[in-house]
Amino acid sequence: QVRLVESGGGLVQSGQSLRLSCKASGFIFRLNTMGWYRQTPGKQRELVATITSGHSTNYTDSVRGRFTISRDNVRSFVYLQMNSLKPEGTAVYYCNLSRTSTNYWGQGTQVTVSS
Repeated sequence: QVRLVESGGGLVQSGQSLRLSCKASGFIFRLNTMGWYRQTPGKQRELVATITSGHSTNYTDSVRGRFTISRDNVRSFVYLQMNSLKPEGTAVYYCNLSRTSTNYWGQGTQVTVSS
């Protein structure tokens, strides 16, 4: 069964950095596109970044140039390096595996950026 477990969130000041990690298991990790989403209370869950099996990446405009998604296919990890964090980046961040019928999510990790 699919398992996604995020870690690495915390409280930082504006301009500082964090790296989030997602440990994946229960599927053939190297063959799947993975993503990071984020959500704040009262708002839709927002796509932040994706990375394909071929290591191609996409980012939402608000994080492009500051965030970097990467993957380790040997250890089945997805990472999100977040630099130059802004208060608008405060959210619960979720690791994602998207299938035709089902989206799989981790438990989320809280990121709080103070101004």
